[in-house]
Formats: sequence, structure tokens, C-alpha cells
Amino acid sequence: MAAHALYRRAIPSAATITRWLAPDGWVHRRFDWPAPTHVRPRGTMLFQGGRGDVFEKYLEAFAHWHMRGWTIASFDWRGQGGSGRCTPAGDCGHIDRFDQYIDDLAAFWAGWDATAGPRVIVGHSMGGHLALRAVVERRIDPAACILIAPMLGLRSPIGSRVGEAAARMMAAIGRPTRPAWRGNERPYTARSRESLLTHDPARYADEVWWQGANPANRTGPPSWQWMVEAFRSTRELRTDPALSTTSTPVQMLVADADALVDPQAALTVAGKLPHVELHRYGPESAHEILREADPVRARAIAAIDGFLEAQAPARQAAPA
Repeated sequence: MAAHALYRRAIPSAATITRWLAPDGWVHRRFDWPAPTHVRPRGTMLFQGGRGDVFEKYLEAFAHWHMRGWTIASFDWRGQGGSGRCTPAGDCGHIDRFDQYIDDLAAFWAGWDATAGPRVIVGHSMGGHLALRAVVERRIDPAACILIAPMLGLRSPIGSRVGEAAARMMAAIGRPTRPAWRGNERPYTARSRESLLTHDPARYADEVWWQGANPANRTGPPSWQWMVEAFRSTRELRTDPALSTTSTPVQMLVADADALVDPQAALTVAGKLPHVELHRYGPESAHEILREADPVRARAIAAIDGFLEAQAPARQAAPA
């Protein structure tokens, strides 16, 4: 068993889970894992997960980069995981405006240590959308930005334009904070949640284990207002003229068979970025590329490592 696999259901002893306060006082759950002292420091990496995610799901990937000398940080998004709820509706994931996510990310970035080598950001799904938005809007300045199955368009059986109109109508005729559906990751499908996320039963079981270990951190369906904002924010980002003038190197990993986010939207955005490296995966990958079966996951990790070596090289040690 690879050493990093040992961390799939255990918080590393050298890591800390603390609280970070946003400028408005909102309490976020935060993860920090300093680079090991026995390897040359590589830089600092902020990893941000998707809707409903918690950072524990990615400990295996964190361990890989940690062993390569990266200091790792992450925090649960406002309104989900261990960062509290924005609505009293049980475990519903709600946000009034996606701009609140961006403000949180920018504030965290501004207060984050920038002395230990290059700073990079890795975002999965919704985290990828928010990372790219923050880069395009020049709210953060990473040396490299890595987007994994980024949410740059939503899957909708009635199309994004009609889907957004329907979400706005549903938010207007009732409480916009109420859950948009029950269970699963996507309504109107008979497919299991597991099949939407990964082909690896053991890694899916890890998430279920963490939900049992910390039930208060589980996030269920999104609210109708979250849906409205997701449609709006992704639409506006796809058409933002600033995409074509973004100087940050971007790597995008896209699963063509993704049933949760729209891979074609991601490909469209990639075509507008001047400094982009695109990697595509076929039916062998579902939405969670970093938590897929070993062949897919290994290919993705290798691609990310290569991109980081090229775009965010380690700083030279100061002369003695």
C-alpha cells in the first residue's frame, strides 16, 4: 500500500484543523499541513473542493503533494461542511450570492503566508469554478491554477437557459432557502450517487466513512437560491471578456462523461484562456477524477505534478 493511502481515513498527525474567520465574522473550518522538514520545500497549495465537499475526501491526494514538499491548506466553503449553514433547513447547502464565496476566498488568500515558495490553487468542481472566477477577476494571484472537473456549466435536462429560468421561478414562488431536491447529487436520474462520482467503490466508501465519523459536516442538496446563483455565475464567467486576457497559467482536467457538470462548457472556457493546458478523460472517469480508480487517478496526479514543475517551479535556495 502506498504511504499516502494510509491517510484516507485519518487526519495526519502534523496537520491541524482550526477555525478561520472571514472579514464579516463567519467561521470556517480550516485545514493546514506544513511541508515535511526532511524534503526541500516546494511551495504552498490551497485546495478547494466542490459543492458539499469536505477536505477529508482529498487527504490521499494531499499526502502525495505533501511528500513532494508542498504545504497544503484548505477550508470548507461557507454554508457547507464544517463551516456552518446559511439556512436552518437541516443539511441544505445554501448561499445568497456566489460573490460571498469569492470574497471568502480572496480574504483567505490575502492573509495566507506567501513566503514559502510559489502559491498555487487547485479547485475541484464548484471549487474550480470559484478559483477561476477569482483569478479572472484578479482577486487572487496564484503562480498556477489547476481546475479538476470544474463547474463551468450545469447539467440540466432542459438546458442551461431554461434551467436557470426554472430555478429562478422556483426560488421566487417559495422559500429560496429550501432544498431543490431530495438526496443524490442530481435529480431526474436513476443512477446511484456513487456512479456519478467515481468507479472506485473503496474511495466512495471513504467519503461515506467520513460522513459517519463527522455527521454534522455532511451537506445535502443545494437550495433553490444556490441553483440560481450557480446558473448565473457559470453563465457570466463563460462570457467574461477577461478570460482572454488572463495571464495565470491554467490546467484543466475534464471528464467527458461527467454527469454532474457540463464538460462542453469547460472545453468552451478552455478555448478562451490564453495559457491553458487541457487534459481530457473518457468513460473511464466520472466526476471525481482525483478519487477515481487508480489508472485514472495516477494519470491525473502525474499531469498535475508535471504542470506544477513547469509553471510553479520551486524557488532556489538562498546561498549560505
